[in-house]
Amino acid sequence: MSYQGFMSRDSMEERDLYDIKNEAAEFYRLNRVPEQIERALNELFFHKPEDVHGYLANHFTNLCAPPRISRLKGREVYDARGQLAIEAEVFCIVCNKEKSMSSAAISSHFGPKETSLDWKATCQERADHVITAAQWINEPLNNMLKGQNPCDQSDVDHILSNFFMARYLEEKDIQNKKKEEESRSPSETDVVLSSPLSAQTKDKKSVDKGKKSNTAEKSFPPAEPPEPVLPGSLAIGSVSLAVAKTGAKTQGIPLYKYVAALKKTEVPTQFHIPVSLVTLMSCGKTSPGKLSLLEEVILIPQAGQRVKQIVTMTLELQKEMMRIVNASTKTGSKGKYEIASGVLKSPDELVDLYRTLIGKYPVVVALIDPFRREDIDQWEKLSSAIGNSCSLLSDITYKSKASPLPGVRGHILKHIHETTISDLICVTSEHQGSVLMGTTYSEPCSDDSLSDIAVGLGLDYVKLGGLRSAETMTKFNRLISIEEELAQQGILVSEEKHPPPLFTKKPQQQSATAESAPSDTAC
Repeated sequence: MSYQGFMSRDSMEERDLYDIKNEAAEFYRLNRVPEQIERALNELFFHKPEDVHGYLANHFTNLCAPPRISRLKGREVYDARGQLAIEAEVFCIVCNKEKSMSSAAISSHFGPKETSLDWKATCQERADHVITAAQWINEPLNNMLKGQNPCDQSDVDHILSNFFMARYLEEKDIQNKKKEEESRSPSETDVVLSSPLSAQTKDKKSVDKGKKSNTAEKSFPPAEPPEPVLPGSLAIGSVSLAVAKTGAKTQGIPLYKYVAALKKTEVPTQFHIPVSLVTLMSCGKTSPGKLSLLEEVILIPQAGQRVKQIVTMTLELQKEMMRIVNASTKTGSKGKYEIASGVLKSPDELVDLYRTLIGKYPVVVALIDPFRREDIDQWEKLSSAIGNSCSLLSDITYKSKASPLPGVRGHILKHIHETTISDLICVTSEHQGSVLMGTTYSEPCSDDSLSDIAVGLGLDYVKLGGLRSAETMTKFNRLISIEEELAQQGILVSEEKHPPPLFTKKPQQQSATAESAPSDTAC
């Protein structure tokens, strides 16, 4: 190679290197890299930490771009009762790497069934819900939330709620079309009923019915149709909770502080622990000393007691109650309220029974859903009869948009199905101080988020269940941990609770806001 050729190639390499240096300098200038390195080195020299590289790593980690949701993963899992459930997992890009941030699973509406046929049908229905929920999470919701900031809980929940409403309207349209098609093509049964013989038979039955109507008891309103549960709705609540846990982890704060900040736009300077309403005994066909009238016997501790004290006291009371129940069963004393089967009571007779029960046992300070929602007159009569000696509570999980019930002082809210974190914040703002978090059915025993949510929402009471199952004990342990943490930080306060009834607000004040919907994120 000639000398000129060698010099030409050398000059080209120098120009390329010069151009690369200029591009690098411009890149560093635009991203302010020299300034950040200089600041890090100055702070490093000033603090002189033992772990030099760890200090630098933490310094630059704080300058990283905020995490963004990279993908969602929905998987089928088994809950603490061995039943199929859905779990949502959130992945984010953190420091240029994808990282699993959190996962969550919430309760479904499926409770235990009595017969094997019902059990099989429920298992299949549950499987359909879980499979649909997994499809929602892994496909449409995954695409819709990709790139979202997990700390923008309101925006995420808005997307989730809009998606659910679109699916709900689609399903409603399908069901309406099916009804129209069925009405256009009458079945063979319809044709038979329109024959002269059938018409005569029907007329005779109408006459007979008319004759008996004079002596028949007053009919009570028919039951309202059950609230439909859209298959896949579990995906909405699970993803919302998983994103909230991710946001809390991203900001490096506990979930209860994160939820409190979402509700009040900033982390409060003081917290209180909700009073735990503990299930002493679950009543039903499988429990000793069957009490068909009662669903649960619940302990309401005095104000100011620590969670550990409540747990210890409850365990002692449970042992004593079981001793009494077992002893009465062995001696032949049935001690049963056969109201549901065997002895039938009209709604008016049930009012008298409740009034007698409350009058004889002043320790009964609250009744949860003592009547069907349709028996408005009986709600009114019972409320007038018991006055302020007992609180009436109603489950608004499914019936939040229904008309307010007379005399209701408190409402039970459960985090299930399509309920988002924003929904919980909204409804507890409307019913501040009178909302209970209900015991749930389909949760993994390791999920203790319910305790954090109750503290973060600032509830006065929380119902975690009894002390006989792993999932509820996990929640009680978490509540104890939160209480100890707040006490150590000096930000734990004790709210003075009034003596029974639980809620001292007038029923009219409570019922005025009872029509707000948990699924309405407008507030």
